[in-house]
Amino acid sequence: MARRYEYKVVQLRESLMGGKLSDSKLEKVLNDAAGDGWQLKAITGADVKGRIGPGGVDGLLVTFERPVG
Repeated sequence: MARRYEYKVVQLRESLMGGKLSDSKLEKVLNDAAGDGWQLKAITGADVKGRIGPGGVDGLLVTFERPVG
């Protein structure tokens, strides 16, 4: 029987006005997810839409995977 997985994607951005994503923020997200059994699958750079107005800011999409069950 094939093993089944579930996935979680987290959007990270530092602020609505852009700015650099801090190492400590990314590290906290990774460690918190690992504590819940999630394993990092991929990190992708992306324009993450802000909450106000059009356009986006530089950000990351962080994808996690873990076995179901």
